[in-house]
Amino acid sequence: MKRVLLAAVLLAAVAGCAAPAGTAAVPTSDGGIAVDQALHDSLPESIRARGTIRFMTDASYAPMEQFAADGRTIIGFSPDLASALGSVLGVQAEMVQGDFHTALDDLAAGQYDGVLSSMNNTAERRKKADFVDYFTTGTAIIVQRGNPKGVTGFRSLCGLVVSTERGTVQADLLHRSQRACGANPMTIKLYKTNADALVELRTGRAAAVLNDFPPAAYLATDTRTKAFYQLASTTQYEPGLFGMAFAKNSPELRDAVQAAFDELVRTGVYTELLQRWGIGSGAITTGSVSGT
Repeated sequence: MKRVLLAAVLLAAVAGCAAPAGTAAVPTSDGGIAVDQALHDSLPESIRARGTIRFMTDASYAPMEQFAADGRTIIGFSPDLASALGSVLGVQAEMVQGDFHTALDDLAAGQYDGVLSSMNNTAERRKKADFVDYFTTGTAIIVQRGNPKGVTGFRSLCGLVVSTERGTVQADLLHRSQRACGANPMTIKLYKTNADALVELRTGRAAAVLNDFPPAAYLATDTRTKAFYQLASTTQYEPGLFGMAFAKNSPELRDAVQAAFDELVRTGVYTELLQRWGIGSGAITTGSVSGT
């Protein structure tokens, strides 16, 4: 896919700056990515009539999804991917800030059409939603710059305060790892957002934070944050797949998005988006569906 096509996607994302706080409404189908009429026609009637797909996200995981400097516009790989998907489907993509911990329950209740928020596709989550996979990664350990506690891996977290976002695979991993600490357990602190957990680390109230590898590596290398954070190692623990979640009663939307994702892979737009955000190592080759 020529770069002009990707530029059209990114230009569309900028147009979301006028959206209400916590949202990023992105115009689509206006400059290179062709609408697939058959896929558009396969969308649920309610989405075709509304002209938008509303994705919930937790914008605290740069470079996947984050707030721009204005504190309102949601930017990152996920919004760009949503915009490109919307272009193929002939609708707008809207990213809505929400609570990651309750995202799947809110999805089932009809508050959103989908969840696009660095969410690992796990067996437990597949009980509540269907998933279209779009990325692969593992968990990383983030420490303060200089690594004052000498953290090298999970065994060295024993006896320390470790924080992460509640409802994540990282929270589950911490609790499962606790067993190996024996009489010297970790103090595990869970927070509503990843940003809250990182504040604990930056201020010294926690010795480490568990996070997905892309945002962890971003923190350790971005000029605005690398003075405060570093990776304990480059190890990625328990690699898995990120998936876009859809309600169990919305197979038409799930299948349309899966087909649109495969079109983005085929045309090269997916690869260009990954490269733009420096996360090419997480590429997959097809948007497999699971949870049905």
